[in-house]
Amino acid sequence: MPSFDVVSEVNSQEVDNGVNQARKEITTRYDFRGSKTEIELEKNLIKLMSDDEYKVKAVQEVLLGKLIKRGIDAKALEFGKIEDATAGTAKCEVKIKEGVDTETGKKIVKLIKESKMKVQGQIQDNQVRITGKKRDDLQEAITLLKGTDFGIPLQFKNFRD
Repeated sequence: MPSFDVVSEVNSQEVDNGVNQARKEITTRYDFRGSKTEIELEKNLIKLMSDDEYKVKAVQEVLLGKLIKRGIDAKALEFGKIEDATAGTAKCEVKIKEGVDTETGKKIVKLIKESKMKVQGQIQDNQVRITGKKRDDLQEAITLLKGTDFGIPLQFKNFRD
């Protein structure tokens, strides 16, 4: 029976490259000279720190621009609030969203059921598997899912006949 998986993945190598490019740009920009600006990358978290709120916002823009150029969808990033940190600095955390969470998975399955297509969806860990009898039905389901915004970037993998 033909099937495919709906996933939300982020290429961690491209995130690393984008963060490194943002660091490089910040060291060369005039408005960041002499400032205590840092970008730290942990597993699924990017920590931004700078002298004040204005500079943190500028770092966010630089980082977002570099990540988008590297093919990372902006929906995969969740910018936190800019907070005061020690020694008069400001910080912000950027979460990298990966995987289809349960709530989004339920929305996807509900949309598939409401569309009256001849396919079924089931949530499996951090992905949704869509199965159907015909390949055309699955392609129709992909078109429907692409046209709907779930707040996360979706990819379609493991298309099997």
